[in-house]
Amino acid sequence: MSVKRIVANIATETPGDAEAFYGDLLGLVKVMDQGWISTFATAPGSPQQVSFASEGGSGTPVPDLSIEVEDLGGLHRRMVEAGVRIEYGPVTEPWGVRRFFVRDPFGRLLNILSHVE
Repeated sequence: MSVKRIVANIATETPGDAEAFYGDLLGLVKVMDQGWISTFATAPGSPQQVSFASEGGSGTPVPDLSIEVEDLGGLHRRMVEAGVRIEYGPVTEPWGVRRFFVRDPFGRLLNILSHVE
């Protein structure tokens, strides 16, 4: 199992407000904007990313971290076998990811995902 990217997610009612600071001042590139979530990176395709979201998508809460993996199905099976409670999914979302939510040992909500090809 390989982790491809980890993104910190910051909950906010106004994700668009991040542009002036993270885009204009820090020089990050907006790589995604769904209205409810805006993601900035050092460059398109870069694994160094931060997202600002008013929800987690599909009515879910904003997760603390999003972790993109190569083998979502395999990781999901391992989580279930280990007794980890799946809080959402797995589900294929309209914006092109398949994902599920779990909590880590510290109570942080994790969005485990892979892009649908």
